[in-house]
Amino acid sequence: MLVGFAPTYFFRSSSLAPLTPFYQLHGVIFASWILLFLAQTALVAARRTDLHRRLGAAGVVLAVAVLTVGVLVSIETLRRGGGTQIAEPRAFLSIPLGDMITFAALVGAAVALRRRADAHKRLMLLATITILTAAVARFLAQVNIGGTAFIFLGTDLFVLAVILYDFTSRGAIHPASLWGGALVVVFKPLLFLASGTSAWHSFADALR
Repeated sequence: MLVGFAPTYFFRSSSLAPLTPFYQLHGVIFASWILLFLAQTALVAARRTDLHRRLGAAGVVLAVAVLTVGVLVSIETLRRGGGTQIAEPRAFLSIPLGDMITFAALVGAAVALRRRADAHKRLMLLATITILTAAVARFLAQVNIGGTAFIFLGTDLFVLAVILYDFTSRGAIHPASLWGGALVVVFKPLLFLASGTSAWHSFADALR
């Protein structure tokens, strides 16, 4: 995230147009989620699960903020005619919305399974991975790698790391890693494929 957004957010050049307050808020909220995830992981590693649980309540509020702002930014980008070289605005909308839908499903499941630490931690990790799509895309652009497939494959590599961890630590894929990882790897590309349909175009046009 830091490397991907360094040129346009964290170390934004003064030669670029200033970000609007809304997009600045978007950056703060998403960066806060990453910092919270790191803090929660560190607390568990330090065996401070009491603080981890207390901070978890704030995490739920922050997750709602991530979802809300993420959806609103997606719609705002559509209205501004934002897109990329690989997708026109209506098709591009499916990528951030796919991230948000997957994020909401994984965080919701993680909260529901919070008393099952093995599932909870994997679902929270996968939820964090799924919102890295934009950061991965920007990093790939910096090294001159483009194309929708590579954007999705970039986050898929993180999912693969989770799968490999399961194999090495427990000899089998944890069910949460299996279905949660499948949601990240399969759902988002399928939604992007659906963005070429007339039904999706009508949906996107209704949001403008």
